[in-house]
Amino acid sequence: MMLRSCFVIALTMDPHPDLFADGNETSGNALPIQMARPVGIARVQKPNRKQLELRPSDLESLLPQEHRARIVWGYVERQDLTGLYAGIKAVEGGVGRAAIAPEILFALWLYATLEGIGSARAITRLTQLHDAYRWICGGVQVNYHTVADFRSQQGDVLDDLLTDNLASLMAVGVVKLKAGAQDGVRVRASAAAASFRREEKLESLLATARERVAALKKQVDDDPGAESRRKAAAQARAALARESRIEAALARLPELADIKKRQGKKPEEARASTTDAEATVMKMGDGGFRPAYNIEFCSDTESQVIVGVDVVTTGSDMGQMAPMVKQVVDRCGQAPQDWLVDGGFPAHDQIDAVASQTRVIAPVPKPKAKTKDATAPTNAPDDVQATPEAPVDAHQRKPGDSPAVGDWRERMATDESKELYKQRAATAECVNAQARNRGLVLLPVRGLKKVKAVALLFVLAHNLMRMVRLAPELIGIGTGTSGIPEMAG
Repeated sequence: MMLRSCFVIALTMDPHPDLFADGNETSGNALPIQMARPVGIARVQKPNRKQLELRPSDLESLLPQEHRARIVWGYVERQDLTGLYAGIKAVEGGVGRAAIAPEILFALWLYATLEGIGSARAITRLTQLHDAYRWICGGVQVNYHTVADFRSQQGDVLDDLLTDNLASLMAVGVVKLKAGAQDGVRVRASAAAASFRREEKLESLLATARERVAALKKQVDDDPGAESRRKAAAQARAALARESRIEAALARLPELADIKKRQGKKPEEARASTTDAEATVMKMGDGGFRPAYNIEFCSDTESQVIVGVDVVTTGSDMGQMAPMVKQVVDRCGQAPQDWLVDGGFPAHDQIDAVASQTRVIAPVPKPKAKTKDATAPTNAPDDVQATPEAPVDAHQRKPGDSPAVGDWRERMATDESKELYKQRAATAECVNAQARNRGLVLLPVRGLKKVKAVALLFVLAHNLMRMVRLAPELIGIGTGTSGIPEMAG
């Protein structure tokens, strides 16, 4: 009772009479209507972005109707993928786990190529993080081994798909093959310059590698521990792979030595890579020398559709025209009327080889020598001035020229051919630049076969975007049979 009285007294004694001057004054012994809040740390709700949320949604709603991933899928679902299905061992009524649909893997690689992504591991991560890749997968889980194996093992099928696509584009009149432009682009190989070794060093490395393989195999057989045995087995596989790469480098040395000999250099200076034996040191666009592959493209000048692709291990374009003409004829049934190439292509034997199939439009090299005026005798006195040397006309037939070479020289003197040649850079250089922009700068694979598969993916992706622009009906745009109502820009 005493404590309560003291509490009441303390409330009635106001040491600050102006505290309630806003109209809430107290009178007599009444308690104040409002009391001051104690001063302390504010209590607020802060964001926690690590917490998990469960939101009901479907994959179909993740992408707008005009998204590029839908365009890629519309293209893929209209392709004849019989060749891809032929290798699937899991069948209805049989045993084993169902395989991933080839349409998914093909679409993943096409979309990734258009986005400038060339890593199988990166694609696998994006299938968990990126809506477009998740939409393509449609809930199917993929691993990077399966994604990588598709690219490296399906090169022949991709080549057939390119032929089928060109047939479709020719059928609707997009590709007319009035003129074709060929050019090569050197792409950095996945091999270091330090991996190139001469024959003596390669022999030493091979002996060491074989000893390493034998020691690891013995360790696997002798070690009873399961965990250490698996580790040693993995090391043995890696050592065996290195041994095979060194053997491949030694096998390629005679070819490289022959090239050195033709260049007037010492054959014993030839070197091959222990990382990628088929990579060759080439002069790049910036003037430096690096391991690379030379990827050849041939494009229709009117539509800029790529009609031919090849990968060679020589840095020069000399000698690559006739094989490309043959490839285009095999794919399309005919060669372009005019074949536009730069000055690195037209060797005389190449012009002769293609003369019956196409007309070569290429600059004639300037002559290295000039003819002297025969009116001045060679033993004339000093006071007799000889007539100045007359320049040689490069467009005139020479005594040793074949009919095809002579026709080429005379043809390139006309204004029509000079005007037509301007289309070469506008087509070939544009195609090369688009390939660079899509990531064709450093090859993510090793070996000629795998590099060819990478080049085919770039060609299919390029032609797909040309198809969207020139023949959208081939992938269902605007026909009512596709989920894409309008053509994407």
